[in-house]
Amino acid sequence: MSTRGEDTGTTVIPRSHLPYPVVLAAAWAACLLLIAGGGWILGQAMGRLAIILAPLAIAVLLAAMLRPLVDRVPRQVPRALASLVVVLGVLVLVVGALGVVTTQLATGVPEMRDKIGSGVDTALQWLEEGPLHLTADRLQEAVTQVRGWIESHSEAVAAGAVQFGHTAVDAVAGMLICLVALFFFLYQGETLWRFFVRWFPRAGRLRVDRALRQGWISLGAYTRTQVTVAAINATGVGLGALVLRVPFVIPIVVVVFLASFVPIVGTLVAGVIPTVLALVDRGLVIAIAMLAIVLVVHLMESHLLQPLLMGHAVALHPLAVIVVVAAGTYLFGIVGALFAVPVTAMANTVVRYLAGGDDDPADDDPAGPPIDGPGPVPDRARVSGPDDGEATAPGGGPVTR
Repeated sequence: MSTRGEDTGTTVIPRSHLPYPVVLAAAWAACLLLIAGGGWILGQAMGRLAIILAPLAIAVLLAAMLRPLVDRVPRQVPRALASLVVVLGVLVLVVGALGVVTTQLATGVPEMRDKIGSGVDTALQWLEEGPLHLTADRLQEAVTQVRGWIESHSEAVAAGAVQFGHTAVDAVAGMLICLVALFFFLYQGETLWRFFVRWFPRAGRLRVDRALRQGWISLGAYTRTQVTVAAINATGVGLGALVLRVPFVIPIVVVVFLASFVPIVGTLVAGVIPTVLALVDRGLVIAIAMLAIVLVVHLMESHLLQPLLMGHAVALHPLAVIVVVAAGTYLFGIVGALFAVPVTAMANTVVRYLAGGDDDPADDDPAGPPIDGPGPVPDRARVSGPDDGEATAPGGGPVTR
């Protein structure tokens, strides 16, 4: 409550009796609550829009990896044509891999089904004659209970089949979105970039532009390095499966390659598939050998490939990689596990650049501007000039540095 002074006529506001540490802690708590609330709302929105955001994010990763191919095309070739050829090449590669995998599965599944049936009979015989001494009546009762559970949950099974159909439709729609977005990222990336930077205040556009370009360089380095690591992992596990004569070698290679984009844990999880196939088709000894090969590949990735290759691409500690992958998986499932590391690596680079006060233009890097090619674009606004004395933001207009 305010009081009026007798002589000066001023209003005196009594000071708070709360200690300063309490006030500071309350302010920090309020800020953290607002940040957490905003993050929760953003996460909910991203979860609902995952069918759109996930293909766009995949297109960004592919653009970071494939942009050098478009950049190497001679300038006499229109950039639209070069971008279209690269996108069609990606489509042909994906469809070809799916075709080979489907063909091998179609030819090998009947034989595998017979082996699974004989394996089940062997397992039942072992349960009956082995140390457990389960009688035929108990085994039949267990089989009856399983069948009863399936019949009682037939609606859930049917709903799962419908959900699988919806997922397949969503996957096709997501692939179309990804391909279209990839084409425009490769063809008109600089135009889209200038539109994005224009949303920031004019006084900070130059610094934001440079910081995000550094983040884009880090994202491209991560993507290319991760493709190399995934190829090495898939080759190692595939050669092991081929030597041990494990069935479905090509599907195993594809699964391990895709799973390797989840660093450190992806290869180990995907290695369960060839191990189980080896157990069913080749027996326990071959399954143990297949598991040993998977473990060797996993250890090589964790202790050799990730520190040497990925350490030069992104400045992330292996513990940080494990934490962000676990957090991304818990919050957003497979999509979160896939994008946790590249998003963290890009954010880490941007924050370190902004905090370090580095004023060197990001355009000096041979990787050039994000998404679009490194060469001059006819309608590209200058980011900085060597002798101008005044910087020009990507969105146009002078920038106060």
